[in-house]
Amino acid sequence: MVVDGLRYTKDHEWVKAEGDVVTMGITDHAQEQLGELVFVELPDAGNEYAARKEMAVVESSKAAGDVYCPVAGTVTEVNDALNTQPELINEDCYKAGWICKIQVADAKALDDLMDAKQYQEYLETL
Repeated sequence: MVVDGLRYTKDHEWVKAEGDVVTMGITDHAQEQLGELVFVELPDAGNEYAARKEMAVVESSKAAGDVYCPVAGTVTEVNDALNTQPELINEDCYKAGWICKIQVADAKALDDLMDAKQYQEYLETL
């Protein structure tokens, strides 16, 4: 499932922009590939990340996957519910399973991410 109105990375992160803050998580495709998640290592609020730098880890019984910062910025909030309920990402990756919120360093960087149509086309090449 690909949701209209979000932006996407080739590493399967999604971003929802609200002003100069974005909410981000991993896509439905990513959580399906990993299987049932058993642990999420969240970034710390206040940490700054460059675009495409590792910022979190999601683990399942099958594998672990790195989560990359979709745009440069500072983490302002994390989804603490994932500490005890990592399965929220499997159940609802685009809403309850969000990973963190990021104060974006440069809002123009969002233009470099794929829209839903482009991401769907990208998935078809995998």
